[in-house]
Parts: sequence; structure tokens; C-alpha cells
Amino acid sequence: MDCIATFDTTHMAILFEKTCRNAGFSCKIVPVPRSISASCGLACRFRAEDEAMIRQLAMEHSIEVLEYHPPDPGN
Repeated sequence: MDCIATFDTTHMAILFEKTCRNAGFSCKIVPVPRSISASCGLACRFRAEDEAMIRQLAMEHSIEVLEYHPPDPGN
């Protein structure tokens, strides 16, 4: 299952994806799901098992994540 990170700006979404990929994590920019709201309309999807490490990575690189959303059991 995948988690979703949302952002206030497109720049932060792109930086998050690039930073995650450079660190070897699977991460993809996606439109924000309808059940979630974010200012820029972009989100990043990544594997739930990588969440703790990705959160730490984002903090280390001063990437401003609006919210982290847990996996949706319906998907």
C-alpha cells in the first residue's frame, strides 16, 4: 500500500520526489486524490514501508510537507 504526501507548492512536491528518488526510494508525483485537499494540486505517492525513512529525509532536506496521509485500505 502507498502513502501520500501533500504540499503547499509545486516546487516542494518536485523537490520531495527528486530527493526521495536520489536516496533510492520509489516516489511518484500524482494529482491529489479527491478525498484529500492541498493548495498546489500535486502530491507524491510512496511505499508505506518507507514512510519513517522518507519523513526523516524530508526533514533533513528542509522539505515542507503539508500532510502525510496513510494508505487507503480501499485501494
